[in-house]
Amino acid sequence: MIKNYFKIAWRNLWKNKVFSALNIVGLAVGMAACIVIMLFVFYEKSFDNFHTKNIYRLNEVQSFPGMAAQKVGLSMPVMGPTLKHEFPQVKNFTRVRWRNKYTFTHNNKRLYLPQVFAVDSTFLQIFDFALLSGDRKSALEKPNSVLLTESTARKIFGTTNIVGKTIPHYGDNKGDTINFVITGILKDAPKNSQMQFDAVYSLSTNYKPTDLQAWGSNWIDTYLELAPGTNVKALESKLPAYLVKYSGNQDMNKYYALFLLPLKEIHAGASDIGLDYINFRKFDQKSTNLFAIIAVIVLAIACINFMNLSTARSGERAKEVGVRKSIGAERHELAIQFLGETVMLALIAMVISLMLVWVSLPYINQLSDRELSLNFIQNPMQAVAVVGFTILVGLISGIYPAVYLSSFQPIKVLKGSIESGKNKGRFRNVLVVGQFTSAIFLMIATIFVVKQLHFMQKQDPGFTREQIVTVPMNGNTDAKYDLLKQELMANLLIKDVTASQDVLGSHLDQTGASFRPSNGPAKDFGLTRLIVDNNYLKLFNIKVLEGRNFSPETGAAGREYIINEQLAHELLKDMPKNTPMSVLIGQRFGMDSLGTITGICKNFNFNSLHYKIETLFINYRRDWGYNQLSVKINGNKASEAVAFIKSIWDKNFPDRPFEYQFLDDHFNDVYKADNQVSKIVGILTGLAIMISCLGLFGLASYSAEQRVKEIGVRKVLGASVQNIVVLLSGRFVKLVLIANLLAWPLAWYAMHKWLENFAYRTDIRLNVFVFTAVLSIVIALMTISFQSVKAAISNPVKSLRSE
Repeated sequence: MIKNYFKIAWRNLWKNKVFSALNIVGLAVGMAACIVIMLFVFYEKSFDNFHTKNIYRLNEVQSFPGMAAQKVGLSMPVMGPTLKHEFPQVKNFTRVRWRNKYTFTHNNKRLYLPQVFAVDSTFLQIFDFALLSGDRKSALEKPNSVLLTESTARKIFGTTNIVGKTIPHYGDNKGDTINFVITGILKDAPKNSQMQFDAVYSLSTNYKPTDLQAWGSNWIDTYLELAPGTNVKALESKLPAYLVKYSGNQDMNKYYALFLLPLKEIHAGASDIGLDYINFRKFDQKSTNLFAIIAVIVLAIACINFMNLSTARSGERAKEVGVRKSIGAERHELAIQFLGETVMLALIAMVISLMLVWVSLPYINQLSDRELSLNFIQNPMQAVAVVGFTILVGLISGIYPAVYLSSFQPIKVLKGSIESGKNKGRFRNVLVVGQFTSAIFLMIATIFVVKQLHFMQKQDPGFTREQIVTVPMNGNTDAKYDLLKQELMANLLIKDVTASQDVLGSHLDQTGASFRPSNGPAKDFGLTRLIVDNNYLKLFNIKVLEGRNFSPETGAAGREYIINEQLAHELLKDMPKNTPMSVLIGQRFGMDSLGTITGICKNFNFNSLHYKIETLFINYRRDWGYNQLSVKINGNKASEAVAFIKSIWDKNFPDRPFEYQFLDDHFNDVYKADNQVSKIVGILTGLAIMISCLGLFGLASYSAEQRVKEIGVRKVLGASVQNIVVLLSGRFVKLVLIANLLAWPLAWYAMHKWLENFAYRTDIRLNVFVFTAVLSIVIALMTISFQSVKAAISNPVKSLRSE
């Protein structure tokens, strides 16, 4: 029986090649999209799953006067040990301090490692990073102990058999020279680990216990191992009292709140947390969920295609059903037969979809910056999941056609009196509307996602960021900054040179500051700060609205402050209404020491457009040093200018590699995740439209075949080709118009909610909806026009010959 079913299924497949191809291709594309997105979703959810302990990260909510409350991934070093002492639920803790561009020296060659962690001795007792050699408990107990990763060891020594050897670190500041003892070799961190490092060394190397006991300074990541079954919410409710008890400050809860985030949720669940430095490939879980939803929609459209085309051609299977029932076939047997045919088509589609996945994965990996893979040999559960998923898709796609086809009454169908049925035609119309509603919704969403990304990239941030080269600095290179600036400015390829502690577009540091007006009460604030060279505002073309720029002579002592408009408004809150900003010029203001406000600059977006402009002060303070060199170049000779900068750098710092980035590229990195979302949503939308069009093409073909004699009669009676095309196309255009009416409110609501995530956002305008409606109709007409025109220009003699 099964063999017979298979033969019949294959004959029907071969007999109706076009419709079978449409079904298979539609299902294959939908399944391929779903498989790729599910690979992405599973990859994102796999982050840090290899750790076996109940690990949470301690996070803060900082609420300082003058600033909006913000979540940060940092905490105070003293919190780890005091939490363990106070709460029995805290079994252990470890702290991690990240160090970028850390240097080691081997054979008189200085090597720069991108990421090195200074950690507590408990690091390997909490985290399950594989240790290839050395002792997990004692490897980080002593100062000057270091663990290299396997790739780092091979890069430096060419082998991993180096435990016990010494490797020097010559720091960028005097007295910062350390002879590290290699106490073990770590296996490279998995790519699905939020912690990526080249080496880890003992925190006690740099810090004495007394250095880690101060309250008020947040500069480290703290991870807690909680006892199994710990009620985290109940523990968090006790943290306000803990803060007051251990800090000795009754007002501590006004400024700080603590919360715990599971380690396995940090990668995808920390999108609203700033200063989140240890979070490799951080990606918003909302975007991951969005991809999954769209992938399911695409697959649903493919399944609708199958149901539509199968029921549309039901008349061709009617006599087969009648004959089978007349010789004793039961309805459930016929349903099983038709479901089997659907599953067979789905399995064929699966083979094609796997080929599509295999071809597209390199591009998807490049786009998403991931290492997605479909490897059934190494991961047999993937094969089980894909086959199970395929059978499920086949059953879902075929259940309605199977029930419908098996319901035919044998007497009626054998007499040739089967009715096409208005209800069935209406149901197909509903399916078509559902398809295009989904596709149009995705089209509108894609346009707004792209618009928002373009808006963020092209919006005037309030400063110039074109033709600016940024170069990272440290204590060693900063010591020669003045000479470096002088030598660079000697060439006409260089328009200007400045420096700062931070690069715009990154999360700037916050600090406490005081305002002491000549008339009125003193105020203390928590503010964003930017330490710069005296010509910083000039190079970036940041406008000074009141007062003046920094003085080259007196500003270097750190006594001059320029504040932004946002901070000016905050300082004027308690003054009489309409008090001009100019009254703030000359007022006492400062961080560690009071100076004066010398200028007020126009607001500018020093962070990404995801965030509102916060209160900011800018301080020219040469003695604090700079971490970032900014060089404005002649844009017409960019390559020559960069080569010149490199030559000056290599001349002054022969042992330090020259690294640079255009500021525009830095901001592209800032919006990288948004760009990825835009492209992936666009690809999925294109697939949804393509699959919908395949279904529409099939229905248009079937409709033209069913009405071939009607078309012949109409042509004999004088109908033109145009009349016939309008007749055949009108119904489908109406369905697409209805789909637009349904998709518009859904898309408006979804985009309104999505855009709320951005402090600065594009407008939701009607022209986008109108454009999408016109585009969807044009796409529909192009899809069905071939069949409509073909039917309209056919010779009526052929269609009426049998009458």
